[in-house]
This record gives sequence, C-alpha cells and structure tokens, in this order.
Amino acid sequence: MRVLKDILYKVSLNSTIGNMDKEISEIVFDSRKVVKDSVFVAISGTIVDGHDFIDTALEKGASVIVCEVLPEKVDANTTYVQVINSASALGIMAANYYENPSSKLKIVAVTGTNGKTTTATLLYQLFVEMGYVVGLLSTVENKINDEIIPATHTTPDALSIQALLRKMVDAGCTHCFMEASSHAIVQERTSGVRLTGAIFTNISHDHLDYHGTFDEYIKAKKKLFDELPKDSFALINADDKRGMVMLQNTKATRQSFGLKYPADFKAKILTNALEGLELDINGKQVWFRMIGEFNAYNILGVMATAVLLGEDEDEVLVQLSKVQGAQGRFDKISIAGITAIVDYAHTPDALENVLKTIQGVRSGGEQVITVVGCGGNRDKTKRPIMAKIATQLSDKVILTSDNPRNEEPMAILREMEAGVNPVDFKKTMIIEDRREAIKTAGIMANKGDIILIAGKGHETYQEIKGVKYPFDDREIVKELITLLNK
Repeated sequence: MRVLKDILYKVSLNSTIGNMDKEISEIVFDSRKVVKDSVFVAISGTIVDGHDFIDTALEKGASVIVCEVLPEKVDANTTYVQVINSASALGIMAANYYENPSSKLKIVAVTGTNGKTTTATLLYQLFVEMGYVVGLLSTVENKINDEIIPATHTTPDALSIQALLRKMVDAGCTHCFMEASSHAIVQERTSGVRLTGAIFTNISHDHLDYHGTFDEYIKAKKKLFDELPKDSFALINADDKRGMVMLQNTKATRQSFGLKYPADFKAKILTNALEGLELDINGKQVWFRMIGEFNAYNILGVMATAVLLGEDEDEVLVQLSKVQGAQGRFDKISIAGITAIVDYAHTPDALENVLKTIQGVRSGGEQVITVVGCGGNRDKTKRPIMAKIATQLSDKVILTSDNPRNEEPMAILREMEAGVNPVDFKKTMIIEDRREAIKTAGIMANKGDIILIAGKGHETYQEIKGVKYPFDDREIVKELITLLNK
C-alpha cells in the first residue's frame, strides 16, 4: 500500500478534494482493472475518454479519481485530484508508486523512424557481452536479463514501463535500453522515466495517420530531447538533416555520429557484402556480421552510446563485432541456393534502404524479387510510394497483404498499385494471399537470386478484422525450403 500524497509527488496539480493521506492499493487507467481502494486516472485518449468511465471506476471500488476535468457531482467518500495533464501525471505517479526505479538504472531511449529496434537490441546484446545485467524494452520483446516478456507495443504504457523497470532493478540490472515511439512520447508514456541519454536515428514519413502532419511527427520526436535532464546526453545522426532540430532546446550534452558529415563519432564503410560489413572507425578496421549502410549507422550509434556511458572504445568494438542484430531485421535464410531476406521494412525509407543495400551487395546477374504489402488503418500516403520504390529497385515485385486490419486487402493493394510506373507494370503482380505470394516468389526464383520479404519482420501474426492469426514470414520461408528441395 502507498499513501496518496506520496505518489503525487512532483505531479502538476490544479486542485484537490478530500483526504490526501489515503492508502491506495493500485494505480489504474483502465476502468475494467479497478480494484478496491485503487486510484483511477482518467486519460483522454484518441478513441475513448477516461473521464466517461469515472462512475464505473467508483462502482468497482476506486477511492481516488485523478482527472483533468472534475465531474459535476462529487462523492463525499472519494478523493478527487485535478491535474493539468492526466497522461503525464500517470507516468510520474507510477514512478513514485514503484519507488522511482529509473533513478537506479542507466536508461537510454532510442527514437527515430527506422533503426530503433536494431539499435536498442544491439545495445542490449553488447552490454550482455560485456558482462552487465541488462534490461530491454523493444518492439520485438522486453527482456529482464535472460527473462523474455512478450511485447505488445513498441513502447509499453506508463504503468507497465515503471513495473518493468522495478523488476529490472530487483533483478540486479544496471542498464536498460528502450525504444521510444512517437506515439509513446506524445502520449507521455515515458513521463516519470529519468533518462541517462537519448539517441535519434533518422526521420522520414510515417504515422501521419496519427500525427496529422510531418511537422507534428518531428515535434513528437523532438519532445524526447527537449525534456532530457542536464546531466544526460543527446546523441543524433549528423547525416539526417533533422538531427540538429532535435538538439535545438535540449539541456543535455550534445553529441553526434555519422558517415558523411562532421560528427563526434565517425566511420567509413570499407566493405559491404552479403557476408557482413567492414568499417573503419577512428583508424580501426572492424568486421561486423550485419549488412548495409543503414546498419553502419546503427553500429556507429551503438558504439558512440557505449563510449558515452563510460565504456572503453576498443573493448566495445571487439564485443560489438560478435553481435547479430534484431530479429526480423535483414534476416537471411538460404533456400536451395536462393537467399531469402525477411525484413521489417514498412516505411518508404526503410524499404529503399534495404533494397539499395541488396543492390549494393549483389554480383550483378541475380534477380531481386520483392514481396511487400502495407498495413491497413495506417498512413495511406506511403502505399503508392512503397510500391514505386519496390518496382524501381527490384527485378520482379509481388504486392501482397500485410496486416489489413479493418480494411479490405485488395483496396490497399490497388492504392499501392497506383504508385507503379507504367513501364514497371510488366514486372509487377498482385497476390492477395501472403503465403501464396511468398511461395510464388520462391518458385519464380533461380539459384543465386535474392528474395526480399518486407513489412512484417519479427511479427508472428497477421491481423485481419480485429483477429490476429498465426503468421510468420520466416516460417513460411522454411516451408518454401522444403518445397524447393523436393
């Protein structure tokens, strides 16, 4: 049990009604999870408004209501706390409830359109290799040392973050590396988390269905850096033209990494092949298991972060050369002499990066066959762009279903098809069924060819009309191996 006034420490209050010395059992923001003597935090969401469920929360036993707008009628036995921002208050309250675990950890948040998962995962793998007990919060999975906790969001809700950080502290973790999505930043899910540093990877068009405009999307990322404490570091990709925007109002120590423009941490690509990547970093030539220019940025950002966290650069490079990256990010699978690559690329920029990487490592005679779709109920503006990029940088393209969610798959595919140049129609086909699309690509391929299966990466489901059906691109590829080896 916690005392209400203690968990409200540092929360921006407008007014209070009732007893502030109450002992509370839990903090909840979902009225369905209310228990006796809990605090219900009413948050105005994009779909529902928590203020509409205050009466339900009281009926289920909540003894404290935290809200932005007080109800017209107040209950004499209930304590009401009016706050400026309920979402921000939830994060701070959760941190206090779990005894501020982030103050006992070195936490680095990674934000950007692409590279968040790879960067956070590489940092986790690197620090494990260096002997630390480490936590990870990522799109693919959450980890507390060796314990795997399935991830449902890129960044968990504020309560879950603090609960996970508390578990990390109790498990002896010294570091935590986490993804910070633009949704999470705007929704204050990272409120109450004290960061040691933040990394900006890059930014390109994505999530405009949520943010409305590209400028608002940029502001969402920038907010993370604006709120960094003075004794933290802000590390940006100097080669992204919006990198400096992230640093405009930060109080943190400013650092940068890059391959092209002047930066605090620099690298040069010496070799880029399907077998790996050789970089020159400060005069040291190091071979890494990952592929492509985009991974050169990820590796450099990770190395810079480790050094800023006080690690020895030489030791970092030795250990970093051993790690393999994140699941579903440029996963290579051999199929009867054919190379299949499963990648999460679901934005125009990410797809272009992956295909340009493949173009850069191909010997010249092999075909590049791309299987790609776009998710439903998400940014529609990128659909024709994705198809255009795929057809321009591939020898053959199969447009297929991704996670259609509540949209009709063929409607999504027709919107993608609209971006295909007429000259590229002859090398483009539409196969709605993703399993059949992947198998067709395998049948079309000859020995030496490269098949890119883009969009879903690590995901193990396909979401259709509100139901998540088991579906794993990598498992379908394994079925294809069996088929082609018969």
